[in-house]
Amino acid sequence: MTRVTVFSAALCALLASSASAQSPAPTAFKVISPIFGQLVMFSLPASFATVFENTKGTNYVREAVLKGETVKSWTQMITVTGAKGAAGNAGVSPESFAGSMVGGFKSACPDTFAAQGFGATKFGDQDAYVAVASCGRVETSADKHSETTLIVTVKGSADYYTVQWAERAPAAGRGAIDETRWLARLRQLQPIRVCPIVLGEPAPYPSCASRN
Repeated sequence: MTRVTVFSAALCALLASSASAQSPAPTAFKVISPIFGQLVMFSLPASFATVFENTKGTNYVREAVLKGETVKSWTQMITVTGAKGAAGNAGVSPESFAGSMVGGFKSACPDTFAAQGFGATKFGDQDAYVAVASCGRVETSADKHSETTLIVTVKGSADYYTVQWAERAPAAGRGAIDETRWLARLRQLQPIRVCPIVLGEPAPYPSCASRN
């Protein structure tokens, strides 16, 4: 797997500007990386840093947490995953793929579980689905913290991809979903795109980076 490539149009403009020293720092960066058969792009807030990346068989995962936090101790995490070949299964849809992840939440906190589907959508030409799942108390955790996750599933040409934004907090009576808050998080992650890999095209993958 090629190392993650971070591309920022704002940073490029900053370097090209004669007034660059007075320009504000970018609040997010376009992250583009080849994951199995395609390039996956989304916006990563500048307050996050990648702390883990792994490919095992047909599964890929990359995790970013708030700067200063770790993969073992975090309050917010943005995760990108890839499931190689999963799009070839006619029985799998973006909604059902998201549903399987929501089901994992329910099994972790059957008494404090909550979920909300934001519905089917498209990112570029790709079919997608957005949902939020929440546990008021994660029973398997030592501190019984609460956890809420925005789940975005995208069907690629051959593979399935997800972008997730999770947040942990002290235990609560039941998972609570603030629709306004999580839709704002979804906007922060955009543009989300899945692009073809162009043979011989180097990072920062301009064919994908130019897509909004």
